[in-house]
Amino acid sequence: MKLFYASGASSLAPHILLEEIGQDYQLEKVNLDTKTWAGGDYNQINAKSYVPTLETNDGRLITECAVILEYLCVTEPTKNLIAIYDSDDYWQQRMYLNYIATELHKNFISPFRKGNWLPNTKDSKELVYSRVAPRLQYLNQILLNANYLVNNQFSAPDAYLFVMTNWLRRLEFGFKNLAGLEKFDQQMRQRPAVQRVLAQEGKPHSLQDK
Repeated sequence: MKLFYASGASSLAPHILLEEIGQDYQLEKVNLDTKTWAGGDYNQINAKSYVPTLETNDGRLITECAVILEYLCVTEPTKNLIAIYDSDDYWQQRMYLNYIATELHKNFISPFRKGNWLPNTKDSKELVYSRVAPRLQYLNQILLNANYLVNNQFSAPDAYLFVMTNWLRRLEFGFKNLAGLEKFDQQMRQRPAVQRVLAQEGKPHSLQDK
């Protein structure tokens, strides 16, 4: 498989799952400023101009983070990263994947940011925090008494949520009144797969007020 990614972007989540499931894969870094990769025009790979994109072993191109995560889970069912279809855990995982994608991910991306990145002005940061704070608080309450979102076991939505807590750190919002999410973020950073991915991707694009 081939993962098109940008350091620290939402593509971090499928990158983590690729390490967790032990699949052979190739990384292709995308420059989101110029919309290019080593092979040329990234828009020829994904016309939406963002990451992640996964090229499967049979040459299909899959986009949208939550969809890629579920695809990776079903390619290696023995890892139990997504539950059996129609079980209670499966639907809980699907609800969290969609909640993170629609209520958190998209609200982290301010329409007033400069470039194809996280908010990088004072006003855009304030706007983003006002939107994500109550949504983060909902998940925080769940994680105060649990290590992971579903059945207290690591699964696909946890990889996606880690992107969000990592963005909290990058934007220097901190974890005030978010003890459950801070605990979750710290324990995710102890997972060997996460450590390998962070080392592979390196420092993400800088965020500076302008």
